[in-house]
This record gives sequence, structure tokens and C-alpha cells, in this order.
Amino acid sequence: MNGVSTFSFPTRILFGAGSLARLPDELSQLSIHRPLLVVDRGIVKAGLAQRVTAAAPSVHFAIFDGVDPNPVEQNILDGVEKFRRENCDSIVAVGGGSPIDAGKLVRLCATHALPLAQYDDQLDGGDGISANLPPMVAIPTTAGTGSEVGRSAVVHLESTGRKTVIFSPFLIANLAIEDPELTYGMPPSITAGTGLDALTHNVEAYLAKGYHPMCDAIALSGAHLAYANLPAAVGNGQDAVARTNMLMASMMGAVAFQKGLGVTHSLAHPLSSVAGLHHGTTNGILLPHVLEFNRAASGERLLDLAVAMRIADRNMSVQDAGSSLIEAIRKLLAGVGIPNRLSALGITPQMIPELSKKAMEDACHRLNPRPCTQRDMTALYDAAL
Repeated sequence: MNGVSTFSFPTRILFGAGSLARLPDELSQLSIHRPLLVVDRGIVKAGLAQRVTAAAPSVHFAIFDGVDPNPVEQNILDGVEKFRRENCDSIVAVGGGSPIDAGKLVRLCATHALPLAQYDDQLDGGDGISANLPPMVAIPTTAGTGSEVGRSAVVHLESTGRKTVIFSPFLIANLAIEDPELTYGMPPSITAGTGLDALTHNVEAYLAKGYHPMCDAIALSGAHLAYANLPAAVGNGQDAVARTNMLMASMMGAVAFQKGLGVTHSLAHPLSSVAGLHHGTTNGILLPHVLEFNRAASGERLLDLAVAMRIADRNMSVQDAGSSLIEAIRKLLAGVGIPNRLSALGITPQMIPELSKKAMEDACHRLNPRPCTQRDMTALYDAAL
């Protein structure tokens, strides 16, 4: 290790079945009276928005449901307009990563005047974000992104033509309420896709370059929880143990990836912005190919992951452990009903040049254990096609 490292785990979290019942007291403690409830239409249709508002009947919620599955800049601008029109004092974001990320950015734009593109993490735009933000409570209903405990938000911007990461410690929610009962109704396909996102976050965080033993330990444990519990969560949406463990794995992945991610995410982001595919699902499809690509640079760490996930033991060779890990993830995909090819989701060879260019522009690969070129991006897409 060289130099000085900065470690930070500041999110206040209420975790456990029934924790949503604490919402009224928590809003009162934060002096929240007129929150903008940021959701998507699926959350409204599933009755989850109503469950949240019913948990705090004395609070005046203004509901904003104009968040796309892959949020775009106009979603944020529309949310800010409603925030101001309804004289809101705070954000309560409910749902998966999309509404929670959107809630963070509505919160940002409510008090910060620059265009979103100027807060791009690749431009060190986080330096322009101050503590002057309205309070925010994040309530996940999926077990995937862990955005509720993260300090970043992802949005597709017209000016950059790509998914853009905005990163600042000030974006961290004041409170995350992690109630696994809110995830019981997730359909199997969404459970699978979001769960693969959680698994990928933990795996890539552990493999990412950089010194962060705290995140490494969390990532190993989170990878085990995701791998061990995802099949049961997909098979029985009411499995309380599996749902609770997946929510924890999701949260742990988001905490761990403050260390960094890798090329899986750089490849997956354009598949959302260009082709509209589900982020977690594409992460899962790509992950075995990226692990194969990274073998030479991260063999010992692949062994660590295989041991932590109960796929291998310490007596296994690095080569055999890596092979076992990759094969186990491929079997997991099949077991939870996710195709192993991008072509099954409509990706064609003609799309790969544009996807490869945008993947190279994405910053996540910079911390990948093996350096990537645009030719590597193309080869990985080809391999996963």
C-alpha cells in the first residue's frame, strides 16, 4: 500500500422485517413534512407507493412517478419541477435503483443550479456538490443496486449520450429503510435480474484495483449471500430468509463498490442506454466472460471468491478454482431463468461497434484488474453474443 486511503461507511440504516412502520417517527426526526415521493409507475401499480404513504398517514406526500426504467435527464427535470411546484421540503425515494437514483438527482438539482453533465464523475464534477441538499429517505423494494446506501446516481444524459455517473458523499441518503417485506412481491424475472446485479457488485468490488480491506471483506460475504440465496428467492418470493439475505447482499454490494467496479459494468451500461436492457440481467450474462478475461490478473482473488461462495476449498489450485467459479455462475444463470447470451435479448453484431465505443467511455473499467482496450470491449461483447 502507498499513500493515504479514505474509508467511509456513514449511511444510517434501519434493517429488518417491519421496519417500514418506523417511517413516521423517522420523518419527524428529520423534520420532514412535505416530501416528494419519487417512484416509478410499476411501484404505483404494485401498491408499494400506497403502502409507504399509508405508513405515515399524517405526512403530506406529493407523488412523482415519472421515472423511466433507465432514468434520463428529463425525468430529473420533471421531478424538480414538481418538487418546487408542490413546495416540497424533502425526498422519499421508493423502488429499485432507478427511482432511488432519480431521487438523489432531484434532490441535487433542487439546490444546485449547474446542468447535470457538469457533475459528471469523470470530470470530477462531485467537487461542485455541497452539503446544501434537502433531506432524503431511501426505501428499496428490490434487492439489487443497493443505491439506498450509495453515494452515486446514474442517469442517461443527452449531452454525453451515455449513462453518466454522478458521485458525491453528499448524495448519501439521510436514512435507508431496508424492509424485506417490501420485496416479497417481486416477480421471478426481476428477482433474478436484480439479484445478479447484487452478486456482480460484490464480485467486481472484490476484484477491483485499490486498497480497501474493509470493502473486500464485505464483498466476499455479500457474494456468498447473493450466490447462496438467489435461487430460493427466485423460486419462492415469500421466502423470508432468502429475501432478507438478498436485501443484505444488495446493500453490502453497494457499500463494497465504493472501492470500485470493473469492465462488467462498463459493458452493461451501454446495453441499458442503447438497447434498453435490464442492467442486472446484462451484468449476470457478462460476468462469466469478464471473469475469464480477468483470470491472468486476478487468479488468487478468484480463488478467494470461490472459497467464500463455498464453490471451492483452499486446497484447490488457482486455475481450477477460477474455472469452478465461472462454471458455477453460468449454472446460476440457468437456474434462475436468465439466458446466457445477449443475442437472446435482441443484441445483434451490428450493434457492437457503438456499444464498444460507449463501453470504453464508461469509467468503471478503469479499476478493472486487467486494463481494457476498445478491442477488448468488442471481443467481450462478441463472446457474450
